[in-house]
Amino acid sequence: MIPHLFAVILAGGSGTRFWPASRKHRPKQLLPIGPTPDSLITATVRRIAPVCPAERTLIATGVHLLDATRALLSWLPASSFLGEPVPRNTAPCIAWASWEALRRDPDALVMVLPSDHYIADAAEFLSYVETACRVAAAGAIVTLGLKPTRPETGYGYIEAGAEREPGVCDVARFVEKPDRTSAEGYLASGRHFWNSGMFFFRASVLLDAVREHAPAIASGLELMARAGTDPERAEAFASFPSISIDYAVMEKAENLAVVPSHFAWSDLGSWQSAWELADKDEAGNAAPADAVLADARGNLVMDLRSAGGPRVIALAAVEGLCVIETDDALLVVPRERAQDVRKLVDALQARGRSDLL
Repeated sequence: MIPHLFAVILAGGSGTRFWPASRKHRPKQLLPIGPTPDSLITATVRRIAPVCPAERTLIATGVHLLDATRALLSWLPASSFLGEPVPRNTAPCIAWASWEALRRDPDALVMVLPSDHYIADAAEFLSYVETACRVAAAGAIVTLGLKPTRPETGYGYIEAGAEREPGVCDVARFVEKPDRTSAEGYLASGRHFWNSGMFFFRASVLLDAVREHAPAIASGLELMARAGTDPERAEAFASFPSISIDYAVMEKAENLAVVPSHFAWSDLGSWQSAWELADKDEAGNAAPADAVLADARGNLVMDLRSAGGPRVIALAAVEGLCVIETDDALLVVPRERAQDVRKLVDALQARGRSDLL
């Protein structure tokens, strides 16, 4: 265990990327999308258990997701769950959770982790966590920067500056999602890392930075501290601006450090990511054992129905498809166009099909 360490697990989400499996009340962190039977949030909490106990694990999620999240994490105490009455992006919930950690422990050290990422090797990941926590305990705000494996245009980047010590660098700057040419340059530079969204800091240091760089959030925290009832807390939370922690604090704060990291990681951004992580046959198909495949290659097939009799999904002479079946919907989309699932969600919303959202 790392002394005074609190984990803040960000567990919101709108449930659009993995439709039809994910919905508003069942976003992807509640689903077993990776190669293990655990939901993503369950895997996240189990991964950090060796360094952070249950009573210092905080789950920041929407109030409409509290019951489902508690059911998956039944071993955590009731005090672990922070229900956000309205979505306000990451800065307000991280500030609120840091304030809560500081209230419980004046020496609180905080690590902020997304709930919906896949990490293959927990022990390797925790070795980077321990380094980040050691540097954060000395007063820095620290992030893990992931070594890029391709010129990805869908991620933000961190440019590393001078080396502080072996394995730790200053943050020169945060870089927005780049165009293809810039991303290729970042990949070649060796100084740019994917922004993982994982942060480590003393709670007091983060809250000082919030007061300096995001005074509207600091004012909201004061309202939260004075609130005595649930409606008052909801009203106080609604007063927060909707802004990410990167924009509100990280891009402005001083004494920022990055730990360049090399563990296998995926943010599971689409069904394409699920196919990449899944076990596949010799033709590159990831499918249930009872699926029938003839001259089919590189397909993802998932039967996610909760009830009903056996159903055979058969594919012939097709390549690179995602075929996802749930109780009330069937999705067929080319793997390379998996991000277009969001367009289907928008179309369903326009048709008033809230029952499918």
